[in-house]
Amino acid sequence: MQPLITQVKSKLFIRSSQKSMHALDGAYASLMRGRSLDFEDLRPYEYGDQVRDIDWRATAKQGEPLIKRTKATRMHTVLFLVDAGRGMNALAEDETSKRELAVLVTGALGFLTVRHGDDFSVVYGDAEQVRRLPPGGSEGSLEHALRTIDRTIRESTTPNDRDALLNYVARNIARRMIVVIVTDEAPLTSDTDRMLRRLKVQHDVLWLTIRDADPVVREGGGAGRRDVDSGWAVPGFVQGDDEVLTELAAQEAAETARRHDLLRRLEITHAEFGGQDAAVPALLAMLNRRSNARL
Repeated sequence: MQPLITQVKSKLFIRSSQKSMHALDGAYASLMRGRSLDFEDLRPYEYGDQVRDIDWRATAKQGEPLIKRTKATRMHTVLFLVDAGRGMNALAEDETSKRELAVLVTGALGFLTVRHGDDFSVVYGDAEQVRRLPPGGSEGSLEHALRTIDRTIRESTTPNDRDALLNYVARNIARRMIVVIVTDEAPLTSDTDRMLRRLKVQHDVLWLTIRDADPVVREGGGAGRRDVDSGWAVPGFVQGDDEVLTELAAQEAAETARRHDLLRRLEITHAEFGGQDAAVPALLAMLNRRSNARL
């Protein structure tokens, strides 16, 4: 089996010029890197870098934009909080596996974390059990984490329980971390709201939503839809029904607006992921929003 981290890298390095990786590197570095006053080195400007990091004197001498890097004052720890219940075995919006998309976004941010010398840890689980992997800082430990997430979701027979994951972190993680929540579109509860408020006081929180495939489609491809939790099969006669489609679209829009409103009020950076091909641009846009918000 091909290493999962190799599959993640193939999505990051999607162009021969590696512009996608450079952009993600710059956005991550400008956000996460410690900003001391101790000079470290200069490097060429890359797309995604912040204008505030340009050394204008060195740029004038060399005739090309150069970024001034300073020594990090501290190392960050990124804690991935991953829904690993059977609900993640369902289809994502692009008709591929939500499990594979969750592994991709976790792996992409995990790879950036390792690449920039930060540590990471993973809390994962379902309604039956929540577990935590020890901190790691290498590609080997990231591969182990991704395989653990992938295997746990594949084998899970228990529903997702996002609130149990949030509660675990609130009760057990005392040191300040960057908490990245990887979850799906399950409705938010009052406990979700309460736990997020508590976590936001102590941690820097990001929210990554894996979007579900539509249970009813306008034309073609809807046959055989089945809910992974209940096993209920979507009746074939509702596929393509305009009234059903309109009602489902309104319900989804209302739930999405509620989620966005809560996360915006709590000042939690969030991004939506509908498929693997658009995952890297969505990650870049999210990191740039966070970086620009701190200007």
